[in-house]
Amino acid sequence: MPAENLPDSSPAPEAGTAPEYGVVSYGRELNDAYLSAVQQAVGTLGGRILELENAAGDGYVVTKLLVAYDGGIETLRLGVATAASAVRSQEKQGSGEHGAAGGQTAVVPSSLLEPARKLLVMDVDSTLIKQEVIELLAAHAGREAEVAAVTEAAMRGDLDFAQSLHHRVKALAGLPVSVIDEVGARIELSDGAEALVKEFLSAGHAVAVVSGGFSQVLDPLAARLQLTHARANLLGIAGGVLTGSVEGPVVDRAVKARSLREWAAGLGIEERHTIAVGDGANDLDMLAAAALGVAFNAKPAVQAAADAVLNLPNLDVVQHFVKL
Repeated sequence: MPAENLPDSSPAPEAGTAPEYGVVSYGRELNDAYLSAVQQAVGTLGGRILELENAAGDGYVVTKLLVAYDGGIETLRLGVATAASAVRSQEKQGSGEHGAAGGQTAVVPSSLLEPARKLLVMDVDSTLIKQEVIELLAAHAGREAEVAAVTEAAMRGDLDFAQSLHHRVKALAGLPVSVIDEVGARIELSDGAEALVKEFLSAGHAVAVVSGGFSQVLDPLAARLQLTHARANLLGIAGGVLTGSVEGPVVDRAVKARSLREWAAGLGIEERHTIAVGDGANDLDMLAAAALGVAFNAKPAVQAAADAVLNLPNLDVVQHFVKL
């Protein structure tokens, strides 16, 4: 039965039954020492491995465990992360390289394993796509380096996002509106992005994006990917040129989190069935609002706060974090 025809609820576990979590390991390679350490950590904590499944993508491999554990997800995450980190450190010391090929493990909440319709919400710049759109636009004004430096500081969380956006957009004043189409033609989707969107949509789930970038660039891409929802800032345009201003409220970290909740409610999807993916400080509230917040090649502060960290260029790894 397609996910869209399933009720967005599931029966409560029977008394005395341990909750079930997904323990998902992924990397360019996953060697036996790494996988053994993860499984031993589960056992040491008192968890039971119910199922094991292997999968492969374009340039990466995945091992998924279904684990019954009644000690809470945060304890399970800490135990698994500690064991995995220890293996990586030992192998790096022994070989001078990441012996586990950068192996990482995410612990997925029970709610995302339920047969219910889910909502995936993603950031756009440096997440859904490889570039930062405002930097591509600024290149036409000869101010790419200046704008890139401000963007980097804002994504680290060193600057207020709304203020930094207004500052950067001023650099675009006077550019002909034609640069929007030129930049749109240069956009590259992140590796696996299109496959991820197709997998979610074909399974009956919803996919949305919310961006601190610009609607004039995002809307054609959202239409092409057939996204459920898309939201971004609106560039001011007058007389065929960019005014150097943003029209209306800025899409900042609070708006991103509010969008996730608004879209989920409108679609009849419970928040415990949502997943969010982003890379910058302005994504932190959105990641916290979702049942699973994923840091995708993210800034250190975002990796530290996220539920899962994905440091591969392959965005489609995210599909393995939910039951499709």
